[in-house]
Amino acid sequence: MLKQRLTDDMKAAMRAGAKERLGTIRLVNAAIKQREVDERIELDDTQVLAVLEKMVKQRRDSIAQFEAAGREDLAAKERAEIDVIQGYLPEALSDDEIDALINAAVAETGAASMRDMGKLMGVLRPQLQGRADMGAVSQRVKARLAG
Repeated sequence: MLKQRLTDDMKAAMRAGAKERLGTIRLVNAAIKQREVDERIELDDTQVLAVLEKMVKQRRDSIAQFEAAGREDLAAKERAEIDVIQGYLPEALSDDEIDALINAAVAETGAASMRDMGKLMGVLRPQLQGRADMGAVSQRVKARLAG
């Protein structure tokens, strides 16, 4: 469903002459296709979301490097690409919603120490995929299990 939406939006961007948006959507489609070819599978929406999240993370890293090098023009281009990509990600969860999901997962799994981190993240990942920065969630889980 998400791949079809990307294709439809690519066609609309072509008709509208939106070159930047079209370029970004083509990059997304290429990344999805590359993963499908590499793994010889058809990606479902959850896997497409993982690709989109990875692309956003890469662009955030690039922005930090461009700003450190004084290349604001390139950083602005990366920000524009992030805006387009985030349009395909589900709405981000608030900190309170993330904490509530972590608490529910702790109760469900009975996690009590850092040994249970993998089990806990295994429960949280499907619920939070595309809706929260998993690195930040991991830090919150570590803090919760440590104290």
